[in-house]
Amino acid sequence: MELLNGKELREKKIEELKSKIEKLNELIGLAVIQVGNDEASNVYIKQKEKLAGRLGYYFIHKKFNESITNEELIDEINKLNNNDQIDGIIVQMPLPKHIDSVKAVNEINEYKDVDGLGFINAGKLMHGEQALVSCTPKGIIDLIDNNGIKIEGQHVVIVGRSILVGKPLACLFTNRNATVTLCHSKTIDLTKYTKEADILVVAVGKKHFITEDMVKDGAVVIDVGINREGKKLYGDVDFDNVSKKASYITPVPGGVGPMTVYELMDNTYKAHILRKKL
Repeated sequence: MELLNGKELREKKIEELKSKIEKLNELIGLAVIQVGNDEASNVYIKQKEKLAGRLGYYFIHKKFNESITNEELIDEINKLNNNDQIDGIIVQMPLPKHIDSVKAVNEINEYKDVDGLGFINAGKLMHGEQALVSCTPKGIIDLIDNNGIKIEGQHVVIVGRSILVGKPLACLFTNRNATVTLCHSKTIDLTKYTKEADILVVAVGKKHFITEDMVKDGAVVIDVGINREGKKLYGDVDFDNVSKKASYITPVPGGVGPMTVYELMDNTYKAHILRKKL
């Protein structure tokens, strides 16, 4: 069994990105919009700000009270759409219930949609065109590629069909000629599918949801789950037991998570290139 180490790969990728940014010799800007004071969001935004600072990005964090209306939020997004210093815009999730998150995300200019969640970028991905791709799926593909793991012809089983992970990841794997099965909460006899996976990706948000008996020998196991209990983080996969059967496996923490923030920075660099047509 080998670990798919996201921390190590992230450091390598950051250095590569830094050298590309230095050659560019232009200021790259990233803006994060936050509504409310969700504790997890505060942590994630700090991580983004820290890495943006390390790369020399111009970083804006716009934080609004929960009482903001849909119209006011859209006005703020459009100000950033029209700000030439800003290359990437993300609306930090979750949003309060009264905010239309789909409308907010789709208000972001397609060339600044660095979370890749807007209909235009999602559609381009579906058609195999160049697009800004959702950060976690992009990080998963980078982890797999960096470790020389074959994708073409492999049976990939993804558990979880969110627009953040499962659906875009299914497209990425399909575009790389894998055979993809997308499972979810309504799947009957889930174990039947997970045991057939050459590459198993799990993104359900339930501690140790995947157990040893659900995985075939030699499978590549990608754990996207982050489940907090007290001060400890657990994945969706029972790591200690599943790792005995897997050929490769991601740890939690230190696997997929570190890659997600890096991919946001890479997307912001790419957005700058696309927008300026460099």
